[in-house]
Amino acid sequence: MKPTPFSIQISDAKLADLRDRLNGANFAPEIGNANWNYGTNGDYLRELVNYWRTDYDWRKHERAMNAWPHFHVSVLGQPIHFLHAKGRGPKPLPLILSHGWPWTFWDFQKVLGPLTDPASHGGDPAESFDVVLPSLPGFVFSTPLSRTGINWWETADLWAALMREVLGYERFVAHGADWGSLITHQLGHKYADSVAAIHTVGAAPLAFWGSERPWSLDALSRYFEEGSALRAQAIAFEKRFASHVAVHQLDPQTLAFAMHDSPLGLCAWMLERRRTWSDCGGNVESRFSKDDLLNSISLYWLTESFGSSIRYYYEAAANPWRASHANTPVVGVPTGITLFAADSGPGSPDWTKEYFNRVYFRQRTAGGHFASAEEPEAIVEDIRATFRFLR
Repeated sequence: MKPTPFSIQISDAKLADLRDRLNGANFAPEIGNANWNYGTNGDYLRELVNYWRTDYDWRKHERAMNAWPHFHVSVLGQPIHFLHAKGRGPKPLPLILSHGWPWTFWDFQKVLGPLTDPASHGGDPAESFDVVLPSLPGFVFSTPLSRTGINWWETADLWAALMREVLGYERFVAHGADWGSLITHQLGHKYADSVAAIHTVGAAPLAFWGSERPWSLDALSRYFEEGSALRAQAIAFEKRFASHVAVHQLDPQTLAFAMHDSPLGLCAWMLERRRTWSDCGGNVESRFSKDDLLNSISLYWLTESFGSSIRYYYEAAANPWRASHANTPVVGVPTGITLFAADSGPGSPDWTKEYFNRVYFRQRTAGGHFASAEEPEAIVEDIRATFRFLR
C-alpha cells in the first residue's frame, strides 16, 4: 500500500464533451415553481448552466486543487485518492478529514490553509495539523469501486489502514460531517487504540441506519407526540432529506443512468441539495458562488462518479452497523460536537453526553449542512478547541 503522487488532469476531450452536452441541454417545461416548491427552479438552473457552458473555467480550479499534494493508493484493495498536506509548526497533529454527499474533498478547501499553516492565518503555529483529506470510496478520484458492500463503517477501516499502515501515523485525530460524521464516530468507537480524539459536525447513534425503510421517512417524527410542535419540526426536517435518501438507498443504479448521461440533470439534482441544506435563506449564492457550485458538480461529472457515490446509501442499509465492543460510552475517545441551527433536527442533544465521551460541545446559529464551506472559521475554531488538550 505505497502511495504515488497524483495530479488532477482532466482531458480536453472530456471538457469538450461537457460543453457539447450543455450546448444541447433540453430543459423540461415548468409552471408555478418560482419558490422552488416543486424542486429546482428552471430560471436559476438555466442561469447556472449557461455560466457553466460559457464562463466557468475548470482549468483555473484544477490548478488550485493541484497546488496541494495529492496521492493515489490502494487500501485493502480499494483505490483511494487523498490530499496530504504537512503542517507548519513545531509538532503538527495528524488529522484526517471526512466529507459526505454531495460533497467532495474540495469542500474543505477553505480550512486547509488555517489548519496546516495557522501562523499565516492569524493562528498559533503550535496548533498546526498534518491534514489527510481522502475522497470517500466511489467518490470522484477514489474510483472505481473495487466491490460492493463498502459503506461508512467499512470506510473507517480503510481510513485506519491509510493513517497507520500507509502513512505511518500511530496516533491521530479525526473530523467529519455528513457521512464523514458517521465515519469519524466509527473511528472513535472501533479504533480507540489509534484515534486520540474526534470532532464532528452533528451526531447520530451508530446504529440509526438499521431500519428496513429509508431512515429519512420516519427518522425523527415517530419519536414525538402526534400534533406536537416538535413532531411538526421533525416532519419538516425529514422532508428536506427524504427524496434523495429514498432513491439513493432503493434505486441507485436507476438514477445513475440518468445522471451519467446528462450534466443538466446532475446539476439540477445537486443544486437543489445545496440550496435546501445550506443556511442560505433561499438564495444559494449567499453561501456558494457559481464557481463553488460548479466545482462540486464538475468533479462528479468529470470523474463519472455520481453512480458509485450514491451506492453509499444502499450499502449503509444493506450492511447494518455492528458494534465492536459493548463498552459505554459507545464512542469512548474524547469527542467534540458542533451543531449548526439550520442543519439540526428537533429535540435535545443531551443524549450525546452519555453516548460519547463528550469533551467539547458548541451550538452555532449561522451555517448549515456544508459547514466547512459555509462557516470555515467556525469549523477551524472548533477543531482547534476540541484537540487543544493533546498539545
